[in-house]
Amino acid sequence: MKFESTQWSPVSRASDALEVHLLGLVDFESALFLQERFVYEISGRQDRFGALLVCEHPPLLTIGREGSRADVRCESADLVSRQLEIRWINRGGGCIVHGPGQLAVYPIVPLDRLGFGLQQYRQCLEAAVVQTCQDLRIETNVSQSYPGISCRGGQFSTLGIAVKSWVAYHGLFVNVNPRLDLMRLAKPSQVEHRLTSLEAQRARTISMHSVRSRIIQHLAELLCYDQFHIHTGHPLLRRTRTKVYDYA
Repeated sequence: MKFESTQWSPVSRASDALEVHLLGLVDFESALFLQERFVYEISGRQDRFGALLVCEHPPLLTIGREGSRADVRCESADLVSRQLEIRWINRGGGCIVHGPGQLAVYPIVPLDRLGFGLQQYRQCLEAAVVQTCQDLRIETNVSQSYPGISCRGGQFSTLGIAVKSWVAYHGLFVNVNPRLDLMRLAKPSQVEHRLTSLEAQRARTISMHSVRSRIIQHLAELLCYDQFHIHTGHPLLRRTRTKVYDYA
């Protein structure tokens, strides 16, 4: 692995590396804009070049193709008072609440050139979380019927994948240490479970950095990238003004 603190910019020559961008806390629309730019670039290439955006989001609800307004466990007036917006997204999966403490992982990769089908790709994302939890000594359970990964205390991770021209984007969300009262405003994909976090499961502090670094390493290996380069930020990142949220 080569670590670079400077910005990386695409070059015309062929590349088989995975370029990882650590974005920090960034609004959802800015992350979506970057994903769409990478989808456009990667779909026009012939190599195995891929990108991985890793970040956290301010509070927001997104609803995918399998979701509905009924998956939101509060009234519209409550959403207004909490300053929570709902964004309908063309990805798989249902309703997901995002917020600080939840790790958002967005691989933008050419599935056909990597040799992955959709089911195999989903299994790679799930395996990256499972292996990370093994590092942290947390037992997990993966459902064959529903997207998401659970532990003894409930569901802590879910998936929402989109594919365009065989380039995958959107991705994976892991509750590391978010506010659980916020996360539980959405129904879990496995209705018999409640939403939880890795920190709640271990009943001790878990750093976002430790989870993030492990997921990046496992995901690069599972997607068969021999090289991955880590960068801070991205030159095209557009940040909006940060809002202050108070749920007290």
